Amino acid sequence: MTATTTLTARALLLDMDSTIVNSEAVVERCWRGWAAEQGLDEDEVLKVVHGRQGWATMAALLPDRPMELNLADNRRMLAQETSDMEGVVPVPGAPAFMAALAGLPHALVTSADIPLSDARMGAAGLPMPTVRITAESVSASKPDPEGFLKGAAELGFAPDDCLVFEDSEAGIEAGRAAGMRVVGVGDRAAAFAPTAQVTDLTQVRIEARADGMITIRLGAAPQSG
Repeated sequence: MTATTTLTARALLLDMDSTIVNSEAVVERCWRGWAAEQGLDEDEVLKVVHGRQGWATMAALLPDRPMELNLADNRRMLAQETSDMEGVVPVPGAPAFMAALAGLPHALVTSADIPLSDARMGAAGLPMPTVRITAESVSASKPDPEGFLKGAAELGFAPDDCLVFEDSEAGIEAGRAAGMRVVGVGDRAAAFAPTAQVTDLTQVRIEARADGMITIRLGAAPQSG
């Protein structure tokens, strides 16, 4: 984006994969393998895997498949992804973005489970937010808004006081369904009508205000880091 957009919020809710952590290489390796096992077109599978929990992606791709098989594959793939950190790096600008959020109300809301989120945030060298909503925290996967609503509740803010950062269709839909504004991160997000969109987090500047509000400037000059 070229023009500067200014938003305000009382709390920020952050997706992890492809929003603050670039894990695309691992995701692609794991899901290409699963697609080949199922006889599915690998490229078509990769178009729909982002944002959801694994079992939910499998159910969407193979609606007649028994859920117990999806859950078993999901456990296997989570273990595989947790052991594979090759190529996992921060999204450009993420270190400075997370540093700017230190001491401000924010939460991680991810479809990953606790071990995978620990591993990926650690591999990317990013601090784990005090409030974290993971696969273990919810009964429904994105695009259901449960995760974002729980994140807002744990931080103590109403949904319309929160701003979501997301990259995927499922995540952007979940944020909107929760009654929140959504900043899309990355080129993929632009297709799903977020409130605003940035190429990466170098285009985001965070400013704390004395009244407790957070000013978020999008498209501003890149910050270092």
